[in-house]
Amino acid sequence: MVTTHEFIAPDGVRLAWHEVGEGRPIMLIHGLFSSADTNWIKFGHAKRIAALGQRVIMPDLRAHGESDRPHDAAAYPPDVLADDAEALIAHLGLTDYDLGGYSLGARTVVRMLVRGAAPDRVILSGMGLDGLLDTGHRAAHFRRILTGLGTFERGTPEWMAEAFLKTSGGDPKALLPLLGSFVDTTRVEIAAIDRPVLVVSGAEDDDNGSSAALAELLPHGAYVAVPGNHMSAVVKPELGRAMVEWLGVV
Repeated sequence: MVTTHEFIAPDGVRLAWHEVGEGRPIMLIHGLFSSADTNWIKFGHAKRIAALGQRVIMPDLRAHGESDRPHDAAAYPPDVLADDAEALIAHLGLTDYDLGGYSLGARTVVRMLVRGAAPDRVILSGMGLDGLLDTGHRAAHFRRILTGLGTFERGTPEWMAEAFLKTSGGDPKALLPLLGSFVDTTRVEIAAIDRPVLVVSGAEDDDNGSSAALAELLPHGAYVAVPGNHMSAVVKPELGRAMVEWLGVV
């Protein structure tokens, strides 16, 4: 059974997290406009990983899910999502754990790694090399969406993202300043990540550049393609199965 908890970040923002299972901890961080429920719980990925004998910890990022959604730009300094995740790790007293994320969650994981986080195993999903090297490109894409709601042609990537935002109940006034918190990571920093990393993304997902190129740059990276694109891969069982298969053997 999934349980929900909350704690207060160092700057006073209330943050929620959800967990299921018992055993070795793994923290999974969701993507932009999404939530722990949408990325990890709803489609069974967390349950599959918990069945391995792991305690699956899934925060709702600030401005998302059941966490607070401040509108003040001061609540979104550079790397604030990494700050929050590191604060949750400290709050829970985790020292021996695994770490993974989807899309913005994967970018947050990489920021944590280059800042000194030391999980044993890492999963980066829905993320390519370009999405880490140049965060401004994706930030500009989503800034255009959030400032142009209701203006996009049906079927375009912008229209699809807006539809997802509406489905997830996102708050544009909180999400817009969050985009300014993104921080680029260099090739040198990525190449220095010295731990096993699974890079798993939809075979048709190029939203953040090449996932295969990201895996190639990592010293201990392994790339797995699953069906789908950036929006659809996360709803398919193959994503969770690929994560479980890798966690079961590494």
